[in-house]
Amino acid sequence: MPIVELHLLEGYGSDVKRRLGEALTDAVRFVLPADPDAVTIMIHEMQPDAYYRGRRPRNPASAHPEPATAVKTFLQAMEQRDLDRAEAMLDDNFTMQFPGTGPMTRLVELLDWAGPRYRFVTKTYEGFDALQTAGPASVVYCRGTLSGEWPDGTGFDGIRFIDRFELVGGKITRQDVWNDIAETRTSGG
Repeated sequence: MPIVELHLLEGYGSDVKRRLGEALTDAVRFVLPADPDAVTIMIHEMQPDAYYRGRRPRNPASAHPEPATAVKTFLQAMEQRDLDRAEAMLDDNFTMQFPGTGPMTRLVELLDWAGPRYRFVTKTYEGFDALQTAGPASVVYCRGTLSGEWPDGTGFDGIRFIDRFELVGGKITRQDVWNDIAETRTSGG
C-alpha cells in the first residue's frame, strides 16, 4: 500500500489539490501494480511565511490549466469556427500537421487546405489521455470518430481519428492529426 506525502504552500484551491491527488495516484500506478484505492496521497499545507528558499519566503506559483480541458475548449472553438478564441489558445510557435500535408502554423492555412476536401467535420470523442513529458510539454491524445459532409453534400461518419497535442504553459504548441478520411473517401465510403 504506497503512501505519498506532498508538502504544498497554502493558496491552491480544492480543484488543484484534487488534480495533484489524481496525478500522484496515477504516477504510482504507472510503476506499481496497485489498485487506486490502495494508494494514499497526503497533502500537507504550510503557510507561505513558513517556507523559505533563497533566504526569503515564497508564494505559491499558479497551477497550469488542465491540459485535456484546454484541448477540448480549443477543439470546440474550431468546430464552431470561433477562430479568434482558438487562436488565443495557441503558442506563438504553434505548428500542426494533418495527413497529406506539411506543417502549418496558422489556422487559416488549415481551413484553406481542408476546404476542397470536405464541407465540414465534427468529432465524437471516445476519450482524452493526458501525460507530462520529461520536458516542459504536457501531451494530450484525443481519439474518436469523424462525421461530416464531402464537398458534394454526401455525408460521412464513423471515420477513426487520433489527435496529439503538446501544451507548454497552458498554450498549444503542436498538433498532429491521424485519421482514415482519405482511405474512406477513396473507397467510396
